[in-house]
Amino acid sequence: MKKIAVALIALLPLAGAAQAQTAKDLLATLRVKWNTPTEPFKMIGNVYYVGTDGLASYLITSPRGHILIDTVMPESTSLIKANIEKLGFKITDIKYLLNTHAHIDHTGGLAEMKQASGGQLVAGEADKPLLEGGYYPGAQDDDALKFPPAKVDRTVREGDKVTIGDVTLIARETPGHSPGCTSWEFSVKEGDATRSVLIFCSGTVALNRLVGNPTYSGIVADYRKTFARAKDMKVDVLLAPHPEMYKMAEKRAKLSDGGPNPFVSPGEFNAYAATLEKAFEDALAKQTAAAQEKKG
Repeated sequence: MKKIAVALIALLPLAGAAQAQTAKDLLATLRVKWNTPTEPFKMIGNVYYVGTDGLASYLITSPRGHILIDTVMPESTSLIKANIEKLGFKITDIKYLLNTHAHIDHTGGLAEMKQASGGQLVAGEADKPLLEGGYYPGAQDDDALKFPPAKVDRTVREGDKVTIGDVTLIARETPGHSPGCTSWEFSVKEGDATRSVLIFCSGTVALNRLVGNPTYSGIVADYRKTFARAKDMKVDVLLAPHPEMYKMAEKRAKLSDGGPNPFVSPGEFNAYAATLEKAFEDALAKQTAAAQEKKG
């Protein structure tokens, strides 16, 4: 039980406050938040939040069909379906399911949603074996992190596009958190303005081993490539797989007709990426020191 709880702590960015709890209580708490329903809502333009209170899932709509980015835990897929329908959209109009990275809390419902919608699953090339195997990288035997496997219909690399109607999403390779970690960049209309949106995959270290027996070969170089890329990216609207990564609840509370959209926050992504880079370097230093101490 302790191993499972530690795994979930690592996957949830804000779990630090809960560390005083027992392992059993902590696991229960995290699952409760991840599986708690929340009302779906329009974020900006044609972008809708259809996830749970603790895990994000996004519906991007068009007259030609829709795109769903990420799902939640396997047991909560019904909540995504209900949220989509509550907004007046049809599951069968989803033409593409896009994934940011192959971890249970963002892939748990992909297989079910793929079957229900008939949509094509698109993901980063290096995450294809993980999605089709249903396991966390480097942890094939950890049952707590396994999820229903889903067949990947198309893989993408940097700059590849997914287009439906007048909606085009561009794949941005941001590896490290997972080997094929893919962020999705696109534009939305807000009145007379055009805003750049980035659904950022992640840059946290989470369960990843960086030294000794790394989670996968080249992981340190991948993280650094992602942080270097982030410095040059211009983003008006930051979204991410965990709502707390971009203060979703706080911004949602400020949404009002006619007022400035609180999700428009130029520079937020670059500042956030800088904090992730520091956390990565700190983690790398600690893991390196621990490995050297073990050898000594």
